[in-house]
Amino acid sequence: MEPIFSVGIRSLWDELRHMPAGGVWWLNIDRREDAITLLNQTIVSQNSHAKTAIITMGAQAKDIVKLDGDHGPKKVNLFNMPNSQNSLNFLRRDLMCNINPENYFFILLGADNVWENISAEELCKWLLNISKWTQRYKCTFLFLNVGNNSDKQRSLLVSEHRILNGLASLRYQGDVHHYDIAFWCSEKGVSARQQLDVRWTNNGWQRVETTETVVQPRSDEKQILSHIAVLEGAPPFSEYWQTFDTNEALFQAARTAQVATVIFLLSQNNQIDSLARQIHALRRQRGSALKIIVRENTASLRTTDERLLLGCGATLVIPWNAPLSRSLMMIESVQGTQFSRHVPEDINILIDQMQPLKLRGYQPWDVFCRAISSLMDNALLPQDGKGVMVALRPVPGYRSEQALTLCHTNRLGDIVTLSDNRVVLFLSFCRINDLDTALRHIFPLPVGDIFSNRMVWYEDSQIAAEIVQMQAMNPEKWVKPLAVSVEISEARNVKRGGEIVRRVPVPVTLLKASKGERAQ
Repeated sequence: MEPIFSVGIRSLWDELRHMPAGGVWWLNIDRREDAITLLNQTIVSQNSHAKTAIITMGAQAKDIVKLDGDHGPKKVNLFNMPNSQNSLNFLRRDLMCNINPENYFFILLGADNVWENISAEELCKWLLNISKWTQRYKCTFLFLNVGNNSDKQRSLLVSEHRILNGLASLRYQGDVHHYDIAFWCSEKGVSARQQLDVRWTNNGWQRVETTETVVQPRSDEKQILSHIAVLEGAPPFSEYWQTFDTNEALFQAARTAQVATVIFLLSQNNQIDSLARQIHALRRQRGSALKIIVRENTASLRTTDERLLLGCGATLVIPWNAPLSRSLMMIESVQGTQFSRHVPEDINILIDQMQPLKLRGYQPWDVFCRAISSLMDNALLPQDGKGVMVALRPVPGYRSEQALTLCHTNRLGDIVTLSDNRVVLFLSFCRINDLDTALRHIFPLPVGDIFSNRMVWYEDSQIAAEIVQMQAMNPEKWVKPLAVSVEISEARNVKRGGEIVRRVPVPVTLLKASKGERAQ
């Protein structure tokens, strides 16, 4: 009897978990730590007699695989492979040189963004060869694809159901993960377009149980609860409008609403934290049918603040320069809509991850790389909107350490480092079209007079790939900034051997000559 293997997510239905022999399954995973825990949990989920082999790309399998003495196979074969396209092409041949693949369960943990520089045709050709190989030797192949650009592979592979037996994604959403299944073939049939919430606990990966809620009557669909200042002195436009003097009073009234429209007022930047918590509470408690709008009456919102309010559950943010007539049209446009984005239970997760890096200015090379890498792995931030990284090479005769002394980063999240005669800047939440403006604010002199050329990365996949190369650089090539020798006050009165070697100005008071004396 041919074996049937299982994905390591507990309480999943068999038709979404089983992987019979003779097929290839593909899992996209946003974060590497999630891929490692799922890999180990999948090993534990197999029976004691299962033939299992683990292949890790660009890493040592023995440092990743954690076996359970009480569960899982008695023996697991570990293989390491280089992070290169040739190693993928010769994978089948290399495996057959060591083991007989019949009835084996192979799990390949890919390197981060391994398919970044491999064309779609080569990827499909590789999968076709793997599929034929698994069918011939009656084995199962599970590929764990790690990277923040998994949507590209998903869009490509969603139509390759003839060579793939399963395609799914594990997406990080703060406090839970979305397990999104495009299609999954098992001995029990074919399932498609399934989305479940899963969570990692001490007991492993398991599905989050959801309870059906009783649908409540929606008699307040036309009701609009608003801060009184939103109307800019105008009277309520109909009997459905109800106004309040403060956001707190508005929040208390909205706690009983079902489908109504709630319009908060934002007039100062220090209101954002309390307003975000009120929006988060309403969205979590009152559901997705409630329309929550924030009206800005003065220029007080930064991009990160607006993203935080939207992440907490706001349906719409109306900018301060929109006139009242335009604001009413925007309020009307969201009527009848449903809020579809996921809002984590813990608002502190949103506050921590929606804000820029808690760093500024010069950072050592390794700290710089780790900070940018963690930012790229943040799934709560928008794709290709996390910032811009630029490498600047000084003009001939000018060192990068000297150029660093002219670099003045004022925003939190803007960091800089040095290496190989380059100044590498990361500008948090900066758009590529605003790069020149940002550089003019950072450097007091024209950038063209200080640097001869520059390289720019603004897409998440580009930045992540460059960070991988930067992390591989030898520490010997890291460059430190110029040391500050003495303070200015000390430099004015320099002494050597007890004698002053720099002239110190001494104040002199000129007096008028007295009578009978001649000024000398």
